[in-house]
Amino acid sequence: MRRVVVIGVAGSGKSTVARALSARLGVPHVELDALFWQAGWTKLPEDEFEARVAVATAADGWVVDGNYSARVREITWTAADMVVWLDLPRAVVMWQLVLRTVRRTLSGVELWNGNRERPLRDQLSRDPARSIVLWAWRTYAPTKREYERLSGDPAVARVIRLRARREVRRFLSFGPG
Repeated sequence: MRRVVVIGVAGSGKSTVARALSARLGVPHVELDALFWQAGWTKLPEDEFEARVAVATAADGWVVDGNYSARVREITWTAADMVVWLDLPRAVVMWQLVLRTVRRTLSGVELWNGNRERPLRDQLSRDPARSIVLWAWRTYAPTKREYERLSGDPAVARVIRLRARREVRRFLSFGPG
């Protein structure tokens, strides 16, 4: 395995798993959020984003993490040897996401291109455009349904569905194969 896509809802651990896999495989880690989100939380235009994804995945090995449009999936999924789906229970994902969000907010760590987590008052907002936690809650079920449908597509690379933290740990300890 030299080309792997890691998918899952926000907070499922995509970037953490992708970083570990890229280190183990000795290939670059491509974080789609870092390509998409420009300074000031500005979205990169779709055509330019797709072009950047195509360039980033032109090499013979990479680990991509992120959930984006069907057009981006056509670039990444069709070239992948494997898709790793982090399908953890909602309670686990929400707990991980809340902890991550609070940690990032308090530390002020830069995420991508100068962007940082929004203040905690925004995270507690009822506006999903301001709160990653609310957005993740609302998109959890539809995203899961979409990945269930897509994972059965014969045109898609082999899909490994990990449904518990212990399965993720086991997968990372043995590696793809």
